[in-house]
Amino acid sequence: MAGKFAWVILLASAVLEAVWATALGLSAGFSQLIPTIVFAVAASLSMVGLGMAVKRIPLGTAYAVWVGIGAALTVGWAMATGVEPASPLKLLFIAGIVGCAAGLKALPAEARDEVAEPAER
Repeated sequence: MAGKFAWVILLASAVLEAVWATALGLSAGFSQLIPTIVFAVAASLSMVGLGMAVKRIPLGTAYAVWVGIGAALTVGWAMATGVEPASPLKLLFIAGIVGCAAGLKALPAEARDEVAEPAER
């Protein structure tokens, strides 16, 4: 898998993280069938995508981007749908999360994308 494709997979997985987190909230403790199914499918696909991405992107970087983008999208959706109140300060902090994730992607390739080969025994 090429490095750029790994980032696309990672971002898609982060979107799926926001989907499963939202579905989890709507599932009412897994008592609602449709949100529970959406949660299970989205969580599974999100984890598979994260697993694929870490073949080319260092785990720490991939996880930080996955969590950051997923959390920002989850909060953004909650604010857009009126589930959670919005405020300028909250928007600033969410923008900071997204900015930090973008900063990790913007690092030079040798500082970010090189996954060391395991040492031979």
